[in-house]
Amino acid sequence: MPDMPYLRIGTSYYKIVQVPTINNQFTESLIKWDVSTIIQDYGRKYLDQITKYHGKICFPNHFDFSKEIHGFYNTYSPLNHAPKKGQVENTIVFFKHIFGSQFELGLDYFKLLYEQPSQILPVLCLVSKERSTGKSSFLKYLKEVFGHNMSYLDSHSLNSNFNLDWGNKLLLGLDEAFLQKEEITEKIKYLSTSNKNKIEAKGKERFEVDFFGKFIMCSNKEDSFIKIDSDEIRFWVIKVPKLTYEDVNFLNKLIDEIPAFLHYVKNRKFASERKTRMWFTSQQIYTPALKKLVNNNRNRVEKEIAHLLLSVMEKFELDEVNFCLMDLLNALSKTRIKTDLTQLRLLLKKDWKIEQKNNSFNYQKFVILSDGEIILLETKGRYFTIKKSFLSKNFDDLMTE
Repeated sequence: MPDMPYLRIGTSYYKIVQVPTINNQFTESLIKWDVSTIIQDYGRKYLDQITKYHGKICFPNHFDFSKEIHGFYNTYSPLNHAPKKGQVENTIVFFKHIFGSQFELGLDYFKLLYEQPSQILPVLCLVSKERSTGKSSFLKYLKEVFGHNMSYLDSHSLNSNFNLDWGNKLLLGLDEAFLQKEEITEKIKYLSTSNKNKIEAKGKERFEVDFFGKFIMCSNKEDSFIKIDSDEIRFWVIKVPKLTYEDVNFLNKLIDEIPAFLHYVKNRKFASERKTRMWFTSQQIYTPALKKLVNNNRNRVEKEIAHLLLSVMEKFELDEVNFCLMDLLNALSKTRIKTDLTQLRLLLKKDWKIEQKNNSFNYQKFVILSDGEIILLETKGRYFTIKKSFLSKNFDDLMTE
């Protein structure tokens, strides 16, 4: 009989199995096993030989790895590759292609995943409208390196309450990411800087675990795959260029170099020092792709405001409309656009260059009722004035809708 494939965690029995994959590899998995079946196969005395643990924990470590931590079963998986000196030319070329001018930071990011897996890191986003850029290959490569400690997610997985399959993974990859629901974005933002997570399985009670997962997203929607604000510092957005030539065997070449690359990274010194809780500063990971994403989000706020004000003007046949910041914020709260008074004030004064009245004057404010009806009410305040001609000039696409 092979090495003991069974174990007991708490009061439940499990079997360690090797699940075959379509690429002729195996993934280790823990399957709950009925104790009567074990007795039927090997006899009752066999149970005495089964290793027993108090419970499960997930403790990431790539060097001094152990399946037992103070009497608990460690569900983290050891890496399939060990560092070994060798050639890394293809991997260096690949990392330079992915990270561009931030190549050294990219190597630091990988080194942190390998050497300090509990370190909080920014959400890495690889974007490009073009195909054949290597974005998906980067996810596949990381999966080969970190094995069962990486899981692929989609918006459905993130939106679900049940997260037993990914709640304690090192890497969480989203390919073709397009996250429109605000609650999913907020969940990613929260988890990216949190060290705790609630694990929930169907029919089971929720329990809290240490969380060390890092999100990596790939998307061909450069300027709209997620909604983030201008002050967001948790996202590292990189536009990946198209590959100059395609090599169908390139991923296999990268996989062959994994042991050598692990040796290279282990013996390489960090190019950056830990400056923030996410290691990198916002200035270090700032990119034009991030600016484009933020600007597009700001543009959505501007367009929603313009559309709202035009609707008021058209309903009441006005050439201009007056409003205070709270009037506008209350109206926008009934849409999916997220903003605040500070952003609105900056937008109106800095971008639209519209001044607020110095004193309170009487004006008609617009109010959106719960059924969507727009009404005008007499009130008093320090209001802004927007002219229809301004909106026509700057948002002509809305005029033709």
